[in-house]
Amino acid sequence: MKTTKILIVDDHEVVRDGLRNILTSLDNISIAGEAGNGEDAVKMYSSLKPDLVIMDISMPGMNGIEATRVIKEKDPDARILILTMHDNQEYLNQIIRSGAKGFILKNTDKEELLDAVKTVASGDNFFSKDISKLIIDNYIRTAKETEKNDGYKEVPLTKREIEILKLIASGYSNQEIANILYISYNTVDTHRKNIMHKLSIKNTAGLVRYAIEKGLISLN
Repeated sequence: MKTTKILIVDDHEVVRDGLRNILTSLDNISIAGEAGNGEDAVKMYSSLKPDLVIMDISMPGMNGIEATRVIKEKDPDARILILTMHDNQEYLNQIIRSGAKGFILKNTDKEELLDAVKTVASGDNFFSKDISKLIIDNYIRTAKETEKNDGYKEVPLTKREIEILKLIASGYSNQEIANILYISYNTVDTHRKNIMHKLSIKNTAGLVRYAIEKGLISLN
């Protein structure tokens, strides 16, 4: 199995040490490098070409969101996981726009961290349950402020596609959905792509909004 090379970016050495100790305990993971600010992160990404970047937000000089934007401009396929203590809507919106593929909080447990790393490294998006709730709350507010929610194509989805869409909108990753439904990761990924194509939706946030507006998931 291919080794996943990770670049850790955080201005606190103790955080970098903790992440390194957790990640190096796993097979097929290596730490390609560590950076303490956004400028160094951008330079190191260009030279090291890691498979995954774990990025803090609040750092001196260029912050993590700015560094993520720069890296994504240079490499649209870059896989960046934001790990931060900030859980407010303002940061969430900036992170989504920056192109990061995942967002978890620093108070997350080890299991969720490792799940996020594996998910984002595989090319899928990952938002912790708390962050998924923020996304849902944001779109609830948007829906309430909008008189009409008819911007989506009315297209029929299969029973399986609706089932998978509900799980995606509830914050589950492709691998988690595969485990729940006893199907392969690739089957879930194919269904996800078909759903997005049918609905002309380009990202996970759009799928969440669609599911909310169509009443496919509970808001309680």
